[in-house]
Amino acid sequence: MNKLHITLFSLIACFCLFACPNESLAQTAEEPVVLTSCGQSPGPVRLKIFMQRLKMDFDYSLQVTAADLIKAKEDGKAYKTLIIVTGASLKGMGAAGVSIDDELARTKTLIAEARKQGITVVGSHIEGMARRSQGAASGDNSDEQSIDAVCPVSDFMIIKKEGDQDGRFTAISKGKDIPLVVFELNTGISDVLKKVFNK
Repeated sequence: MNKLHITLFSLIACFCLFACPNESLAQTAEEPVVLTSCGQSPGPVRLKIFMQRLKMDFDYSLQVTAADLIKAKEDGKAYKTLIIVTGASLKGMGAAGVSIDDELARTKTLIAEARKQGITVVGSHIEGMARRSQGAASGDNSDEQSIDAVCPVSDFMIIKKEGDQDGRFTAISKGKDIPLVVFELNTGISDVLKKVFNK
């Protein structure tokens, strides 16, 4: 192999290393799972449907608390993964009788307890830009607040590509060294879950 071939081989190897980060950063998580929301948006319902189809071992509660994690552990059914779907809905929070401040406080203590128990924390945003600030009422930044409360302190993120048009999640991933798992279409959620949970 001459010097030219060696140089080309090295360049190709370097390109693959940096162009295919999802392969080298493939993330795995374990069941049982608890699925919740930070912001009471409909996003978790969408994820729940795919989890049911895969017959995953999970519980679903839009208002799960740290106390729920503790009780599950005391009952011998400790969770191994916590998925928090970000995205705030003023309508959803109104129906639940909570404010964004309530949601942020609940999420903070929930993640703290998950860390204490060694539970994997997955931050997710699956509704795209329609649920981001571009689709919010004037002056409403509750969606962005929910993202800030979860994604920068997660073990990895599952994000719809269309929702990262402004590089919001890419910046968090790079800045905090948090792996990013991306899907394009809603139908891709199933493939992501299969990969993450080795289904």
